[in-house]
Amino acid sequence: MDVRIAYGEQGLTLHLPGRHVDLVEPRYLAALPDESAAVSEGLRHPIASPPLRELVRPNDRVVIVFSDITRPVPNRTIFPPLLAELSHVPDDRITLLNGVGLHRPNTAAELDRMLGPEVARRYRVVNHDALDETGLAYLGNSRFGGEIWLNRAYVDADVRIVTGFIEPHFFAGFSGGPKGVIPGVAGARTITHNHDAAMIGHPNARWGVTIGNPIHEEQREGVALAPPRFLVNVATNREKRITGVFAGDYLRAHEAGCAFVREAAMREVERRYPIVITTNSGYPLDLNLYQAVKGMAAAEEIVTPGGAIVMAAECREGVGHGDFAHILEMRESPRAILEMIESPDFQRLDQWQVQILARILTRGRVFLYSDRLSAADVRRAHLEPIESIEATVEQLLDEYGPEAPICVLPQGPMTIPFLKAPAAVS
Repeated sequence: MDVRIAYGEQGLTLHLPGRHVDLVEPRYLAALPDESAAVSEGLRHPIASPPLRELVRPNDRVVIVFSDITRPVPNRTIFPPLLAELSHVPDDRITLLNGVGLHRPNTAAELDRMLGPEVARRYRVVNHDALDETGLAYLGNSRFGGEIWLNRAYVDADVRIVTGFIEPHFFAGFSGGPKGVIPGVAGARTITHNHDAAMIGHPNARWGVTIGNPIHEEQREGVALAPPRFLVNVATNREKRITGVFAGDYLRAHEAGCAFVREAAMREVERRYPIVITTNSGYPLDLNLYQAVKGMAAAEEIVTPGGAIVMAAECREGVGHGDFAHILEMRESPRAILEMIESPDFQRLDQWQVQILARILTRGRVFLYSDRLSAADVRRAHLEPIESIEATVEQLLDEYGPEAPICVLPQGPMTIPFLKAPAAVS
């Protein structure tokens, strides 16, 4: 059986034994016939809001938040109609703020590619810096105890607009909406509290869960202290084309988008699998190993205890940024790493991604195919490096038995499988 999976920009074709292979993919939705026109329609007839043009006066200072390069947001489709609705505002009154959170800043060449050179060079474009407290404003504390620090230019703007795309998220429930602000343009103190061990370890900090999820709820609380005037979120398909536009009130529009994405991306399966093959949806989501934890977390939902996850992620930028790699090397085993992170006095940037990876590794093995990472780098992350996905699957079938079922998530975290609920006993 030939299976095409996302990997880098080109993808991979796998030749797998076909008798017991199940593919789990998002329900395919074709792109909207005219994506640019659909964005314009959303801006002019928004959800629970006046049209964008009516909300903005010519002398307003406008800040538009957009997602960094690790998110495949179709900004080159979104921004021209968005800026057209702001044509009555002078260019020098508009700032485009790159919501990098704690990720690295994006280069001028990357910003050109993300926004289009016409947009990137016409307007003031700024990378958010979560570590520069002079560029942050303190707004108060959440009921969860987190300090809310947000980018000062964002807070001081007369009109705040947040853009992005919606997909299931492995601990915030869904991306988009308030998440564009926290962590997008939040300070390091805010992000580290929102992603601390207790929050990440909460049973409701999972894919597709927002109600009762402390991470999502703290994000909503913090964003409410300086809310966007307008939201522009989209849903996309595997070609990264727009399938739905959700614009208007930042909460109502996001909720509508989450319901739309849930219907397409959350897929029920009948059972767990001893072997799950997954990806990180290809470029740009599989830029590094840090991001690739999301694809592993999607597979975690349906792998049997003690089973094997086979991960394909290009990782052209290596292991990842910040403390991610360092934390992975601080202890000899995933369980010891979890104990360290969960200790009261431990706090490091990026510990949340390590915590989730270590949790997955306490439940089973993870094999990684990457033609950019060295075997030594992979082993330092407590993963097992492989040179061939097909050969690894053959070895696993020798171990689990030739009839062992295999599940493939070709789009990785663009699909979130969940187990079918057991039938009620009457």
